[in-house]
Amino acid sequence: MITQPHHVPERLALLSGSAADAFLTDGLLRGEEVHSGIDLAKVVEPLPEDDARWSVEPIRSLVEDAMFEFRDERTKADAWLAPRLHATLRLTRREAAEKRLWNHLALAVAPDYVVWRHLSKASGRVAGERFSGSGDRQCFSRLWWAAELFRDGPDYKPVEVACSNQDLIHSVLKKDLIDHRPTAQALVRLLRAGKVTTGREIDGLSVAVNAAGATLIYDILAPDEPRDPMPLRAWIEEAQAAAPVSRHVLPEGPDEDPVSKHSVTALTDYFTELFETAPVRDRKSED
Repeated sequence: MITQPHHVPERLALLSGSAADAFLTDGLLRGEEVHSGIDLAKVVEPLPEDDARWSVEPIRSLVEDAMFEFRDERTKADAWLAPRLHATLRLTRREAAEKRLWNHLALAVAPDYVVWRHLSKASGRVAGERFSGSGDRQCFSRLWWAAELFRDGPDYKPVEVACSNQDLIHSVLKKDLIDHRPTAQALVRLLRAGKVTTGREIDGLSVAVNAAGATLIYDILAPDEPRDPMPLRAWIEEAQAAAPVSRHVLPEGPDEDPVSKHSVTALTDYFTELFETAPVRDRKSED
């Protein structure tokens, strides 16, 4: 298994997809050989130096702790790392949509973590999309967005629940409806209650939820208050002096109002009914 590059940058930067491709070597994807980091540093676009958010050390420290803590159960690292990555790398959604940032984090800062987390035992390789891919597949982008979409205001507990189930991230994260906050919290409630557990059940539910959204406006059934942008701005500004996130206690996100419990309950009940009629292969019928 590879280690971190010999040269790890002090600050995050932007790495284009075309430039990243040159470093996605067979040796890296097999977890056998990592680049030195020096040549990669020559092809990045720097970010503003006066912004403390781009410091690499807090992120590097997090991934090293995750690899140690979950060395025997690597999939469980997602639920631990997602809220802490989100609270450490305080971004606007516009900033988080910048794929070049995630390319740099995966290839320049923590390629060893990507290999550790996503090396397939079956193929003996890591899919290239884990380094440079879509938001729901790239190693770090998927965690940041999961935390952003499933947090309930400042509360990251729903993120832990969502990220403890790989199928939920894979099946639901890429669907547009998940940006509706009551929908995200209703799905977490169903997981907590054990209403859906297997990958097939989650996939069946997500298909039903997405299809129903074409004919039902969820904002009417379960309205969500517009977000006040000020708490997020204040939270991002506080990053300049923020202490490292705790390894033992969940951090707190932006001080936004939580989702309406009435809306979450309404959608949870509706999704429960949807799931009961959703086609799920191999689901046992109850007598």
